[in-house]
Amino acid sequence: MDYEGFKEKFADDIKERLDDAGIDAKLTFNTVKKLNDSYEAITITPDDSNIGMNLPVEKFFEAYDEGRPYDEVVDKAMEVIENGINERPDFNIDDLTDYSKMKEKLAMEVVSAETNKDMLETVPHKMMEDMAVVYRFVLSSDEDGRASVLVTNQMLENMGITAEQLHEDAMENAPQLKPAEIKGMTEVLAELMGVEQAEMMGMSPVAPEDEQMYVASVPDKVHGAGVLAYQDFMDQAAERAGGDFFILPSSIHEILIVPDDGNVKLADLEAMVKEVNATQVAPEDKLTDSVYHYDSKDKIFELGEKFVARQAQKEAAKLEDKESEKAEKGSVLGELKAKKEEIAKAPKKAPVEKGAKRKGDEAI
Repeated sequence: MDYEGFKEKFADDIKERLDDAGIDAKLTFNTVKKLNDSYEAITITPDDSNIGMNLPVEKFFEAYDEGRPYDEVVDKAMEVIENGINERPDFNIDDLTDYSKMKEKLAMEVVSAETNKDMLETVPHKMMEDMAVVYRFVLSSDEDGRASVLVTNQMLENMGITAEQLHEDAMENAPQLKPAEIKGMTEVLAELMGVEQAEMMGMSPVAPEDEQMYVASVPDKVHGAGVLAYQDFMDQAAERAGGDFFILPSSIHEILIVPDDGNVKLADLEAMVKEVNATQVAPEDKLTDSVYHYDSKDKIFELGEKFVARQAQKEAAKLEDKESEKAEKGSVLGELKAKKEEIAKAPKKAPVEKGAKRKGDEAI
């Protein structure tokens, strides 16, 4: 059975199983466009709700195509659907046009501008080097999952607010809704492995100033890279890192902070990011292949390559100033030397003899 045949039979069987379970719902095929991803889905909307759920058809077809029995694939789909319907957020869809109610649900995310260039034409955003800051209303978020809505230009028009107002409100609300967390890599690994296991592997706690890398995200670890857009995040990270630092986009869910202590090279960090993205990060979770830098003194966030170029310009300017100063100093010394020689070559006047004066005499 090819994909098209699977899709039609799959939808029919899902509808039949829903009817047998006493669940009245409407099924439609849709292309779901998401940031970093898009997929064909069966949208299941219960008759007693205005909120539906999307079932990614391709993922279920892949399971079938790889040898999983068709009936098991349908069973798994029904399990996902029932969980989705039972756990869908209790939310009034009409609130999506009431900004006074939605404002407190505002969060920010950062995504690749290149990967999402088509989507960015339809959503309010701000550029941040080769990334874009976008906005999302988080309807619910817990250990079972998250329900959210990406803010679009059409939604802003319906709400009667500007993109500038949205950004201003998001800057205030997002850090409260999803506060930034910055932890040392040693601490993070100890949490994942357990303290005892970490100690068995020789990973003893280290002093904050001895950490070589930090992880930044948000409490639910969902779209945690958005902390990059928070107003005070860079300075908070600089305090933890002890000054300037590089930023490695681990994924859209977290970033890595590496102190710029002079011992790391941009080229090595860039190579590491590209390799990890190519081998460890799912396409839908990828942020960018770039490495970024924060100058804590000049308060500048920029691409790593721009930082290197800016530093080179600074060094060149310093060298030019030194050469200019040296030339100026040499010129002054030259002038003094020439003046001295001029004085030495000038003809000397004969000394005036002074005769002794006596009372009533004239000096001759």
